[in-house]
Amino acid sequence: MIIARRSHRGGVVPELDFRVESADVLEFAATPTLLFKLGIRNLAAEPIRSIALTTQIRIVPAQRAYSAREQERLVELFGETARWGDTLKSLLWTHITTLVPPFNGSTVVEMPVPCTYDFEVVSAKYFHALEGGEAPLELLFSGTVFYAGSAGLQAAQIPWTKEAQCRLPIELWKRMMDRYFPNSAWVRVHRDIFDRLYRYRIREGLPTWEAALERLLLAAERGGAQ
Repeated sequence: MIIARRSHRGGVVPELDFRVESADVLEFAATPTLLFKLGIRNLAAEPIRSIALTTQIRIVPAQRAYSAREQERLVELFGETARWGDTLKSLLWTHITTLVPPFNGSTVVEMPVPCTYDFEVVSAKYFHALEGGEAPLELLFSGTVFYAGSAGLQAAQIPWTKEAQCRLPIELWKRMMDRYFPNSAWVRVHRDIFDRLYRYRIREGLPTWEAALERLLLAAERGGAQ
């Protein structure tokens, strides 16, 4: 049974329900972007004039299993697996602001979510570590809903209890990154480290950054120094 809330003016406050309908790669964007389609339903009868919606998206890593290879990759985020009972906490991915246009009853809005391949960012480390399956996500909603009440245009806050669950296919995230950075990854380093690497590459006559890094890695694996 739905119990509608009432405003201090006696009108019924909209009771919103949220659901992630789908997610896909945004076809044309300047940066890697996923496009979530968010279903919104008003359980009350008042026409919605607009919603200034803020969405906090969090990764909930405890809601899936991990292969041995994935566990090895996730040590940097969560430590050794013996400690995961304490360390496998939810991770903040991003905040998204969306302006929802007028609707009656229900609507579906598009919510672009920019993504990064910067491995200094926790979300990039987590998604890259996964080989397949799905990433469990939790969407927490807040903001202001404007609606047509008995006293004219009225506003109400969206309670923090409003949330939705989503399981993002890892294949989708990898396909997006392969589209923008085919067979590539981004690593950010301090400028002095970059300058040293640049001088090493020129001194050794190496044609690419990959060649410079590969030679250094081989030397380290052999216990030598270049």
